[in-house]
Amino acid sequence: MKKIIIISIIVLFLVVGALGFWYWNSNPYSKEALKIEIMGPAEADFSEEVEYTVKYKNNGNVRLEEPRLVFEFPEYSIVDQSFVRRKELGPEELGDIYPGEEKVFTFKGRIFGKEGEFKTAKAWLSYQPKNLSARYESETSFSTKIKSIPLTFDFDLPSRVEANKEFDFSINYYSILDYPLSDLTIKINYPAGFEFIRSNLESLSKDEWNIPILNKAEGGRIDIRGKITAELGDFKMFSSQIGFWREGELVILKEISRGVEITEPSIDVFQEINGQKNYIASAGDLLHYEIYFRNVGEEAFKDLFLVVRLDGDGFDLSTVKTTDGEFEQGDNTIIWDGKGVSKLRLLDQGEEGKVEFWVNLKKEWDIAASQENVVLKNTVLVSKMKEEFETKVNSYLSLSQTPQSSSEPRVGQEITYDITWRVKNYFNDVKNVKVKSVLPPNVRLTGVILPEELSSNFAFDNSSREIVWSVGDMGAVEESSAISFQVILNPIFNQRGDQAVLMEQVRVLAEDIWTQRFLEQEIEELKTPQEVQ
Repeated sequence: MKKIIIISIIVLFLVVGALGFWYWNSNPYSKEALKIEIMGPAEADFSEEVEYTVKYKNNGNVRLEEPRLVFEFPEYSIVDQSFVRRKELGPEELGDIYPGEEKVFTFKGRIFGKEGEFKTAKAWLSYQPKNLSARYESETSFSTKIKSIPLTFDFDLPSRVEANKEFDFSINYYSILDYPLSDLTIKINYPAGFEFIRSNLESLSKDEWNIPILNKAEGGRIDIRGKITAELGDFKMFSSQIGFWREGELVILKEISRGVEITEPSIDVFQEINGQKNYIASAGDLLHYEIYFRNVGEEAFKDLFLVVRLDGDGFDLSTVKTTDGEFEQGDNTIIWDGKGVSKLRLLDQGEEGKVEFWVNLKKEWDIAASQENVVLKNTVLVSKMKEEFETKVNSYLSLSQTPQSSSEPRVGQEITYDITWRVKNYFNDVKNVKVKSVLPPNVRLTGVILPEELSSNFAFDNSSREIVWSVGDMGAVEESSAISFQVILNPIFNQRGDQAVLMEQVRVLAEDIWTQRFLEQEIEELKTPQEVQ
């Protein structure tokens, strides 16, 4: 009897399940009858206000009741001056959705994120078909790519540094966004072996700095000094990010990275010219050579000779002067021995000696007519050791700067100038070319920069009033594209009758790939074409 009851219960469950399955499949409504989609821009600028359109249509034959629409903005969007993620519309706003009815709703918000990142908006519509107790939900999404961020963020970092020697570098930032950025953070990741020494900005940590607010046409610079402990030839990477904190996470806007190579100090024999190990010569220079020789072996040396031979068209050999040495003009050599230099008589283990001489470079020497990568050569011979040195000649950088205005400057009347810069490079390939200048107190930027594609390479530091234009890399005998930016001059009384200064301390800087040295060419300050009336 008990067995019959159990079998009956099982049969009953199977019948009920089959009836439910039949009822479900015979239900004329399918959620596929409701079509929902989001329409918006495929690309947008950082912080641009984007309009999303949510459209849905009832393609079925059943009225849909109690609808609720949830729209989710992309992460970190700003809606109505605050960070809002979701907006919800209820039945009182949506109303019932009748068969064949189509409705459209729009949502606006500013989207934020990293350059090149896809930001996704989502929408859900839940509803209840008439005469059914079950609720259904349809969803959709749409992605927009952040195509550009008009924010300059760049390293000013040497490509080569010596191990355990202090060096300086900086991070530049500048905004031409129409939207102000607040609570920004700049974070830097140092390589292993780096020792932080100091920075120009106060911070609670050595690798993170806060920027309370950054308005349009404003910028700044973080100067850092440190040193690296590493092996010769090591390659160390620095990286940095700029962003803002939201819910304990740093939302990165831009990130940069730059590598530096660890170089080898000179050994055995080395020289300095005008007090520098890596002096870069120019026509007309007076060169003071100091040749150092050091015993790094295990035995002492006696009765040594040291010979220097000069090789290069730029030397004016008639000007050679030396102490304790003899110059042989026929073969361009200078010779020292133990009679004049005691360390050449006896150079014990670990000891070091020095000889020196002076020579002028020809004033008439036309570097521009010479071949690229010009060098001055000198060879040092001492004992069995021979060392050849090359003194490289820097490339030369020039800057054309043109101010244009439709009126003449007058005391007490603001006047707008369009300033055009263009850099020309001679001789050697260079990289990280930058133009820097300082705005006088009565001159200010408007934020207008042309062409727009160069605007992200333009930076301004409010505190020092320094402008930095990052030109980039340039080949030998190459001219850069022109950049134009707008300033407003307010001439003051003591400038009347004189040309007013628009740009002070104008310089062109670069790293010479051939010489591996920094170049800094001072340019005449920029003044108004007309005198102030």
